[in-house]
Order: sequence, then C-alpha cells, then structure tokens
Amino acid sequence: MNIGNLTLKNNIFLAPMAGVTDIVFRIICKEYGCGLVYSEMVSAKGISHNNKNTKEMLEISEKERPCAIQLFGSDPKILADTAKEVEKNADIIDINMGCPAPKIVKNNEGSALMKNPELIGKIIKSVSSAVEKPVTVKFRKGFDDTCINAPEIAEIAEKNGAAAIAVHGRTREQYYSGEADWDIIKEVKKRVRIPVIGNGDVDSPEKAKALFDHTGCDAIMIGRGAEGNPWIFKRAVHYINTGEILPEPTISEKLTLALNHLDMLVKYKGEYIGVREMRRHLGKYIKGMPHCAEARFHINKAKTQKEISDFVETLLLKN
Repeated sequence: MNIGNLTLKNNIFLAPMAGVTDIVFRIICKEYGCGLVYSEMVSAKGISHNNKNTKEMLEISEKERPCAIQLFGSDPKILADTAKEVEKNADIIDINMGCPAPKIVKNNEGSALMKNPELIGKIIKSVSSAVEKPVTVKFRKGFDDTCINAPEIAEIAEKNGAAAIAVHGRTREQYYSGEADWDIIKEVKKRVRIPVIGNGDVDSPEKAKALFDHTGCDAIMIGRGAEGNPWIFKRAVHYINTGEILPEPTISEKLTLALNHLDMLVKYKGEYIGVREMRRHLGKYIKGMPHCAEARFHINKAKTQKEISDFVETLLLKN
C-alpha cells in the first residue's frame, strides 16, 4: 500500500507506544515482518528547546525503514518547525492526537486536542505545508462519551493535508479498558478517501483479519499485542495472504529472542539503562510460561546484563 509517495511492503504496522517502541524494538519488529514502524511520541517543544533526551529519541536505523516519527504538541507553528527539522530523519511525520496520559492531556496535547477540532485543522495544515514527507495523524474514537467525533476529525485531517489517519477505537476516558469500537473505524473509513489505519484489540492473526473484514480499513496497527510477540506481524501477514495459521513461537524461540533484545538494548543504551528497560519487555516475553512469576520477581531486581541472562538461561533449562 501507499501513504503519500511512500510505498510499504505490507499493511500491518507497529503502533507508537511510549516507553516501548524505541529503536531496538522497532528493528526487531521490522525483522519479523512489520510493514511500518513508529517512534515513541516525541515532544515538539522538547526538540525546539534542544532537549538531549528528546533528541536521542529521534535516532533511526536504516534497518528499520520505513519509519514514522511521531510528534506531540498543541502549537501549530512549533509543530511545523519541529516537523521540518526532523523531516530529514523520518519517512513519515505522524501527529499524536490520541495519548490519554494525564500529564499530556492537562497541557491540551494528545487526546485533549479532540475537544478542539478547529485547532486540529490548523495543526495539520501547518505541518503538512511545512514538509514534503507524508503527514499522518493518530487519534481516538473521541475524548469521552459526550465527545465521539472521530469521523469529523478524519474529515478535517483529510481537508488539511493528512496523507493517512489512524483511529484507535476507544475514547480517552477508556484509556485501554473495555473493547475497542471497530464500528467507529468503519464509519471513519466511509467518510474519507485517504488511507485509514485501524487500531485496537489486535493480538492474533485472526483478530487482524477480523479488523480488516469488519471495517474495510486499509491497514492496521498492532500495539500491546506486539509486546513480547513480534512474530505477530509475520503471522498476521501470512494468514491474511494465505489463510494459513503459522505456529506460535516456542518457549525457546521467545527466550532466545529476549536475550538478543537485551543484547541490543545494552549495545544501544548501555548496561544501566538497557537492563532496566528490558524488565518490562522480558515480562511480556515470558508471560504465561511455567515459572514466569518467580522469574519476573528476580528479573525486576536485576541490575546487570549477566543477572538477567542467567535467569533467562535458567528458564530455558526449566522449560
């Protein structure tokens, strides 16, 4: 499929997730068949203020291309200037209008923007006019049950230059609870001509196909369903193309990849940060395995790469 002038090898994407979709996880998901990866959301203000930690989040490896850089903010000019600055690194500029985190919402950013459609139009027009790369927007069903306006936002996005839109079928007030509303994604798809990316509750190849079938969307995003499970991209693409379900990864395959993930994190970020960030990922890799509760207790106390590696090796022997 195409987004603007960018051609993608398939239409199964990795959703942007704060604290998860760093350069290492994106490379891994791309190796396992993901068609498009997204960075963690990056503060436009942080970039404009030359914040060191923010700048580090913009690093992209050639191994993960194509990659979208997701920006968040609420000032049209700052977002446009930032997009122009990071455009040389990105294949797509994505604007976050769906983050439900209180610290983001209280600044009238993320999903809070859905309460201000006029400002949304100004932001998208400002950013799309400033860059040559495709500009996409990710938003939710609405802010709350009194503000269900995803179809309206979709039309505004298309009118103001968005090349594609992604819709998460939950309101901000739902966060990630309950079931995603796929009907709202279907309604959005009816309203616009640009590609629509559906998002919400896809954790298996069967769910991926069901979301396509139910909504008619052009692509899907997988978020939490990919944590500890990058195989889902290859398996979803294969099932949609052939109707055949590939086997799930074995415990050995999961733990072997977890060790590789750890090695990569330490290489990119150093042992101190890499080990601490791996704790969350490893908890996802071992979920549901025998002895995983005991292992998770020890892993969350680990301070060195060797400590985590030893625990994983022990799990390999036990399983």
